[in-house]
Amino acid sequence: MKPVLQERVLAMSLELSKQIWKVAFCDGQKIRRVNVQPGERAELQQQLQRARERLGLPATVRVVCCYEAGREGFWVHRFLQALGLENLVVDPASIEVNRRRRRAKTDRLDAEKLVRMLMRWLGGERTVWRTVRVPTVEEEDERRVHRERARLLQERTGHLNRMRALLFLQGHAAGGLKALDLRRCRTWEGQPLPAELQAELLREQQRVQLVDAQLAELDEAMATRLEQPQTAADRKAQKLLTLRAVGPVNAWVLGKELFGWRQLRNHRQLGAIAGLTGTPYNSGQSRREQGISKAGIVWVRSLLVELAWGWLRYQPRSALSQWYRRRFAGGGARLRRIGIVALARKLLIALWHYVEHDQLPVGAVLKPC
Repeated sequence: MKPVLQERVLAMSLELSKQIWKVAFCDGQKIRRVNVQPGERAELQQQLQRARERLGLPATVRVVCCYEAGREGFWVHRFLQALGLENLVVDPASIEVNRRRRRAKTDRLDAEKLVRMLMRWLGGERTVWRTVRVPTVEEEDERRVHRERARLLQERTGHLNRMRALLFLQGHAAGGLKALDLRRCRTWEGQPLPAELQAELLREQQRVQLVDAQLAELDEAMATRLEQPQTAADRKAQKLLTLRAVGPVNAWVLGKELFGWRQLRNHRQLGAIAGLTGTPYNSGQSRREQGISKAGIVWVRSLLVELAWGWLRYQPRSALSQWYRRRFAGGGARLRRIGIVALARKLLIALWHYVEHDQLPVGAVLKPC
């Protein structure tokens, strides 16, 4: 059944890639397909004007666009809005797909599918997909600090592992690698390390020192912002920091990624963003739980699990810690791991209520002033 529109609308979908942009236009009857060079804004405007003419639509027709969230981020959305167009950024994981074992998939077909789904959305079928809330430029920029910090930690681990592996090749058990005097290191037979190996290890050591310096700079910037908050996200992160068991990094990430700018209406949305919602499989005689969806922000989910373990240690008298001990502490390791994920979801909701509604988690205590 085709969607029934109350007004004439030009729907436009973009399938973005590094090689070519596939653009599809639809007026409810016909579909027009064109190619645009990536990032060529003037060419895209020309194709839009040409589509209006070819489909017999006036220059004042309402234009609604859509594209999948991905590598380009949100600059395309802001550009389309600057042209006076309506745009939707679609969550790719929410788009329905053909369940055949082998299905045709090309950028052209994806663009056509997007524009058809957009027509359904315009016809009132709001459950056809899920859209992404686009942050402002300032809100997006606030997320740079902790994301860079996470990348630097990964780089640091990689450099240290590389140094450790190179030393193991010579039979040397590495200790403290950052301050290691390479001239005193010896091979398994008591000989100095080969010259080129020493040079490589020295360069790795210098990279570790550079990463440590940059991490210290970022940590200092975070501490300053938490002491002297400038934005709503800063203030919410500062509020989270007053709870025992919540550290500066945890408070910063939760404030910037979740509580600072997202418009959360209920606990279901909150759990979905973190990927902590259940995925039951109930069909016919089959009844089983498939685990959490893991469709949300990966580093937020891992942070919450880590925070849940800390909550058990530093908030032992809270209602959440007591609930975990009653349900899971007496079981095996697998049951405790399942339980900590459940605790992470409950803790996330409790922290949201604390930040938004000043409802302190039951039995929780604040840090001493």
